[in-house]
Amino acid sequence: MALDTFPFVYLLSRSALLSMNVSFEEVARASGVSRLSTLWRVTLPLMRPSIAAGVALVILYVVSDFGAVSLLRYQTLTYAVFQQMTGRSDNTAASILSLLLVGLALIFLISERWFRQRSRFYQTTGRYRAPQRRQYGWLGTVAVTGYLGLIVGSAFALPASLLIQWSLSPEAQATLDSRFFGFVWNSGILAASAATGGVLIGLPLAYLASRRPTILNLGCLQAAYAGYVLPGPVAALAVLVLFTKLAPVFYGSVLILIVAYVIHFLPAGLQSLEPALQHMSPNLEEVARTLGLGMRDTWRRVTLPLVRNGFVVAWVLMFLQTMKELPATLLLRPVGFDTLAIRVWMEASEEYYQLAAPSALLIVLLSLPALALLVSKDWRAA
Repeated sequence: MALDTFPFVYLLSRSALLSMNVSFEEVARASGVSRLSTLWRVTLPLMRPSIAAGVALVILYVVSDFGAVSLLRYQTLTYAVFQQMTGRSDNTAASILSLLLVGLALIFLISERWFRQRSRFYQTTGRYRAPQRRQYGWLGTVAVTGYLGLIVGSAFALPASLLIQWSLSPEAQATLDSRFFGFVWNSGILAASAATGGVLIGLPLAYLASRRPTILNLGCLQAAYAGYVLPGPVAALAVLVLFTKLAPVFYGSVLILIVAYVIHFLPAGLQSLEPALQHMSPNLEEVARTLGLGMRDTWRRVTLPLVRNGFVVAWVLMFLQTMKELPATLLLRPVGFDTLAIRVWMEASEEYYQLAAPSALLIVLLSLPALALLVSKDWRAA
């Protein structure tokens, strides 16, 4: 789980570092502060909102995870809720376990909000300097490359090599038919639609809570986090009941799946959009308004370009999470509508790992273009 979830902290911390003014660190160094003290007293405090948001995402994801714990037969609250609902059809027991899970997740959310409190870090002068690439000697290069190679090898290279080996087996090759490419299309269109919808909904919520922190705006923002603390099966059934009562015409359609994804993964986008807005000084927007720009033009020409990095991170996080989402898809998918994640779970749960490998490998390959968006800025800078 650590190798699976550390990108949450990495992506948000990386976004904060790319937008940080290195002049703060240079002033500390010029004042006689050591490099380690500068990291501890200047850099990390400036990154605190992003680090806290990443840690909260990791905690909430692990608490509500279903796919890994179900395949490894590890008894967690989410796995127990699914067993009660599908195996024993005991909704009362599932509700009790869900309340325990929601209470636990709310404690984490409240703690993260208290830790962040009203921290705001704005650049108030025009002397902004972007971070520059640093060259190491041979010893530093070996140390950094070795550390990064160990992480990448454990989290990506080793699993990918096993998936490639299994995908080349005759059993796996027999599954590559027209139905398989239909699973690829289903997963890609669902993930892109949910990520786009989540960012479009989350950006106004994060902006209003950051710029106009009224009780209503803050309440709406906190309510948006409720979907992430709910177990996947419970959130899926809640959406299903809502649609059958209010809009039964959409029952059994893909729209229900997209709505469930947005509700469940919107916090992943908000945890990236909030720190991005908190690092942007509202003075910039106020100057644009005094120079005659309207609200819409200020958003288009000032706000959105400055929070673009957090915008891209939010979209990628939601896309990647939707690609591998399992419990809501199992309960809400239309008849005959399978995704790659469902095929992986169905085959792997029966220990047919060779049959599950092509679908798992395609999930990885479909995620690579989204990850390329994150590093494209570095490529252009280089």
